[in-house]
Amino acid sequence: MKQVPLRRCLVSGETLPKKDMLRIVKTPEGALKVDPTGKLNGHGGYIKKDVAVLEIAIKKHILEKTFAMAVAPELYEEIRRYL
Repeated sequence: MKQVPLRRCLVSGETLPKKDMLRIVKTPEGALKVDPTGKLNGHGGYIKKDVAVLEIAIKKHILEKTFAMAVAPELYEEIRRYL
């Protein structure tokens, strides 16, 4: 039986299967991108595929704190499209 990879959500702290999460990456160039494939180079973090979790992340500025940089509103809209 194959082991299911688990990841921890930046917002809720839940540990869930990787396929139920969306990866956000800070690339080596310093840009934040949504990584649906999970293969981009850079520092990554996962959030649960849930609009309520995204709203908490926006309200509490969790992505700004995690990646130590400002997050453009366009990135949040792109994340919302993937959810």
